[in-house]
Amino acid sequence: MRNEEKGKDNSQENLSFRGQLYQSTAERLKRERASEESYIKAQAQRGGGSGARTLSLSIVILSVAGAAYYLGTKGERPLEVFSTTPLSRAHPPQHDTRTSNLQAAWVDFAQIVGKDNVSTVPDDLEAHSGSEFSSYATKPNERPFAIVYPATTEDVSKVMKVCHDRKLPVTALSGGTSLEGHFAPTRGGICIDMGRMDQILQFSPQDLDITVQPALGWEDLNEELKEHGMFFPPDPGPGAKIGGMVGTGCSGTNAYRYGTMRDWVVSLTVVLADGTIIKTRRRPRKSSAGYNLTQMFIGSEGTLGIVTEATLKVTVLPKSQSVAVATFPSIHTAAECVARVVGEGIQLAGMEILDDVQMRCINESGMTSRPWQEVPTLFFKFAGTPDGVKEQIKTVKNIAKGTQNKSFEFAKNDDEAAELWSARKEALWSVMAKRRDSTDHVWTTDVAVPISRLADIIQETHDDVASSGLIGGICGHVGDGNFHKAILLYNDTEKKVATDLVHRMIQRAIAMEGTVTGEHGVGLKKREYLREELGEETVDAMRKLKQAYDPLGLLNCDKIVQIEAGH
Repeated sequence: MRNEEKGKDNSQENLSFRGQLYQSTAERLKRERASEESYIKAQAQRGGGSGARTLSLSIVILSVAGAAYYLGTKGERPLEVFSTTPLSRAHPPQHDTRTSNLQAAWVDFAQIVGKDNVSTVPDDLEAHSGSEFSSYATKPNERPFAIVYPATTEDVSKVMKVCHDRKLPVTALSGGTSLEGHFAPTRGGICIDMGRMDQILQFSPQDLDITVQPALGWEDLNEELKEHGMFFPPDPGPGAKIGGMVGTGCSGTNAYRYGTMRDWVVSLTVVLADGTIIKTRRRPRKSSAGYNLTQMFIGSEGTLGIVTEATLKVTVLPKSQSVAVATFPSIHTAAECVARVVGEGIQLAGMEILDDVQMRCINESGMTSRPWQEVPTLFFKFAGTPDGVKEQIKTVKNIAKGTQNKSFEFAKNDDEAAELWSARKEALWSVMAKRRDSTDHVWTTDVAVPISRLADIIQETHDDVASSGLIGGICGHVGDGNFHKAILLYNDTEKKVATDLVHRMIQRAIAMEGTVTGEHGVGLKKREYLREELGEETVDAMRKLKQAYDPLGLLNCDKIVQIEAGH
């Protein structure tokens, strides 16, 4: 009923707009006819009787033309005649989630993928609604009706054709490690779990590319590539899958040198909302052939289409790698060291920051085999030739000394490198291990700023957390200005304090000409801030794009941009 009322409101608004358009057109025609009649009268006075006949004939022609034009405007015309779609003009989603329609759809899905690959088990529905480390708390009514497990692109296409015909909302899931409520089924419907699609489809070592399915994990991919002396650089965190990495446009600890997911995707195979299958590019590293649809789908979070295959670039493993750990008296001096390293143009493989609180959490969780100094710490990853790595270490060590560095320890072999780097990789899990009981929540989120403002935002956020009464640790990929804020030990009574703290951090980033998310994506939690960062018109353009590709509003509803007021 609510959708129908909103649909009526939109229809009335469109009719009002069209009425104003018709009235304006009629007034313009009236003025033009008056001018034409004046001109004809003047000509008639000069030309006598023939002028009078011309005047009469012209009046008839104008009248017929005016009537035809008016009747033409009264006919059915497209309601959307604008380049952008403000929320007030957005068409609400057209869904049919009646039980009878969902049950009939179950039969359709079972015929496509087999009944063993369609689940309505309550535990499965719960697991596909959210996660304990997501910043969005899924509501009790936000559960899918069923989970569908396709095995091929064709399966996904057939499933989406059923959903399109039956108007069923859809969320797609690969690894389920996203953090901002990306796969919460806000409108129910079904979840397409890509878990069976985890294969390498084609590997071309000579071309340095590989085609994979979306549920393949980046860690598994790198295990395979290692045997060929190659690797895939984006490394967002344990458990992440290629499909989700494409959806959020992720990066990871290697981003400073190697860039983000956007830099490593050559082409995508995508199933659109009506089941249409498209391939965005062929395999060359560069192409000027038409719109860059590949980049459009990266970061779209499953709102424009479902990725079923990705052709990725890979690169050769560095001949030598090492890791160093440096400690500092304050988080500000550590961040200053980062800015100086970047300013010198030193191409490290990675540069990570952890504050004193985060280092204490790592020690208390016992997740690493050695204790750490509980002070602000930088983790450096070096890669290149053996001589190049030695030169990098020497240069970074000198820069660190100039920013009040307290200690500098570097690995002498691969085992030591893995040990030193382990603290950074265990950051989130060490926070989660510190929960007091089941009512505690962990909120991890991110922002990014220009590198010149990095020290300021990290210090200000660190001080803000300290005065909030919450325990929170800072860690992040600071080489490219991206940092994370992990707030731990907040329960329901402390939620407002945590929410306000994150809000202030985001506002600082926007004020510093930064972004509300450097790699986690928008999802549900950052959606409102997107308007502040980009402006209403830019978000309206995104909404136009969303409704062009998904006019029924089926795909991952309510993420990135609103398509219906109140949702």
